[in-house]
Amino acid sequence: MTDEPMQRDEAEVEEQQTDVEDDRLLRLAAEFDNYKKRVAREQQATTTLANERIVKELLPILDDLERALVAVEQHEGAQLEEGVRLVHRSLASLLERNGVTEIEAAGKFDPHVHEALLAQPAEDREAGDVLDVIQKGYKIGERVVRPARVIVAE
Repeated sequence: MTDEPMQRDEAEVEEQQTDVEDDRLLRLAAEFDNYKKRVAREQQATTTLANERIVKELLPILDDLERALVAVEQHEGAQLEEGVRLVHRSLASLLERNGVTEIEAAGKFDPHVHEALLAQPAEDREAGDVLDVIQKGYKIGERVVRPARVIVAE
């Protein structure tokens, strides 16, 4: 008879331990869920700040473009050309300050940084040489943002 109450106590202890373990796992899952939400909020905030910084740098370029458009309305061709060149220089400078570089398109075709739009025969060039660039390519660091679109020699 003395074994029966002891077995009940052991069963109760096991049940309590199981409950404690279940509670611990639920708390851990809740903490992990809160962590994921916090990281997502922080990433969103970082992205928003980065976008805000870029937009602030783009606004003066937009102003320059608007001035160029005003020059078009006044038929001032020389000022229009100057305005467009100013906008181009400003935008290129902004991109450069943010680590954007142009992909070199001369030489051999490289599928990692070039996109071949057309292959055509070229007697004075070797097969695989880039003949012409249709659209410049750009990268940030080593990451290709947009491949250079090129015509390749057959």
